[in-house]
Amino acid sequence: MSKRVLTTESGAPVADNQNSASAGIGGPLLLQDQHLLEKLARFNRERIPERVVHARGSGAYGHFEVTDDVTDVTYADFLGEVGRRTEVFVRFSTVADSLGGADAVRDPRGFAVKFYTREGNYDLVGNNTPVFFIKDPIKFPDFIHSQKRDPFTGRQEPDNVWDFWAHSPEATHQVTWLMGDRGIPASYRHMNGYGSHTYQWTNAEGEAFFVKYHFKTNQGIRCLSSEQAAETAGKDPNSHQTDLLQAIERGVHPSWTLYVQIMPAAEAADYRFNPFDLTKVWPHADYPLRRVGRLVLDRNPDNVFAEVEQAAFSPNNFVPGIGPSPDKMLQGRLFAYADAHRYRLGVNHTQLAVNAPRATTAENYGRDGLMAVNPQGRYAKNYEPNSYDGPAETGRPLSAPLAVSGHTGTHQAPQHTKDDDFFQAGELYRLMSGEEKKRLVANIAGGLSQVSRDDVIEKNLAHFHAADPEYGTRVAEAVRALRED
Repeated sequence: MSKRVLTTESGAPVADNQNSASAGIGGPLLLQDQHLLEKLARFNRERIPERVVHARGSGAYGHFEVTDDVTDVTYADFLGEVGRRTEVFVRFSTVADSLGGADAVRDPRGFAVKFYTREGNYDLVGNNTPVFFIKDPIKFPDFIHSQKRDPFTGRQEPDNVWDFWAHSPEATHQVTWLMGDRGIPASYRHMNGYGSHTYQWTNAEGEAFFVKYHFKTNQGIRCLSSEQAAETAGKDPNSHQTDLLQAIERGVHPSWTLYVQIMPAAEAADYRFNPFDLTKVWPHADYPLRRVGRLVLDRNPDNVFAEVEQAAFSPNNFVPGIGPSPDKMLQGRLFAYADAHRYRLGVNHTQLAVNAPRATTAENYGRDGLMAVNPQGRYAKNYEPNSYDGPAETGRPLSAPLAVSGHTGTHQAPQHTKDDDFFQAGELYRLMSGEEKKRLVANIAGGLSQVSRDDVIEKNLAHFHAADPEYGTRVAEAVRALRED
């Protein structure tokens, strides 16, 4: 059987792929060696800008199957009947480190799901924690800058990390999550995923509901201690990638059960917590979990760069029956995520295979731009309305309208009866066992004791005291002991 012929990118056969063309034996190389120049030029361009956050990631394909009827609260087609299966692509990631960082680190994990539905792609972009550090997107660049490498030292600095948290008391709840036992998942398979934000579902009668998503791992929660994580990261920086890849390759398909919390829209205004505050949860006693379906991952990508690095998720990719809420952080992400992909991948990134719809076809008037691959023929127009049978609007909103009132301006979120920055952090602390509290305190003290300024330490200690007096006292004592050593 004859071998396939190696060609240049233009399709011309390559005579020699081992030796560059030169001016005589041992002479200088020739500019006319098109194959050499093409290979070197492509090599120089093999990388694209990495994500500023969530750069280090892994992904896999699978499916989502509806197991319970939720048609009373949403008319989304892919949730329309028990047994309906929808293809998905899921990307897991760390948040703060760069593409070359280790997997086993204390950091939130991204949990992003792309549903390839018959009505277009639906992207649910969340984390492995139900809350986050801040509640307004105007602070997001500042927060990330405080957690990333310092411009001068080139490393993550405890002074920066804890100084920002000291001036952001709303972060206390998420800091308690991060520094607790679930701060370092043992693998992507052994952690939960959350939509984190509040979203809106609308049923066929036009009734609106606010929802929170919970993906509960069916493998069970497994986490690493700080010591175990340091050892794991040293032995295999790609530990989570290795685990996910090998599990799927040997037929052990990870799965999660999706539950939602449902709040009738009319109850939002008087709920004891602001239901649109990303630093807060809805206690399950108030809004119990309701099962929806099962997410299964059963196929690894063939090319990590093409399918994981170029995967583009955006919270503004909704489908009929699902829409946004007034959650400020969500509102900011509706713009920021899509804009990041336009920068990294180009305006036509939605045409890449991993991002393109699979169960339907994208029909719009977007044309041209870098790497455009859908010219749509000589008779297709790039304007609307037109007289050429082009795609037309449906006139039906994807979700129910959100009521608005008041004056424009920079407003703080409205206060609900239990809205403060510390109550839920204290509740989380009090739920922990004695050993869990001991490890939480040690993890916080390990970082806070490295801060050089006493006033920053005291500001952070005040947050833990406000959450729970015992919590604050134990952290203060542990920090003092470490600084006296």
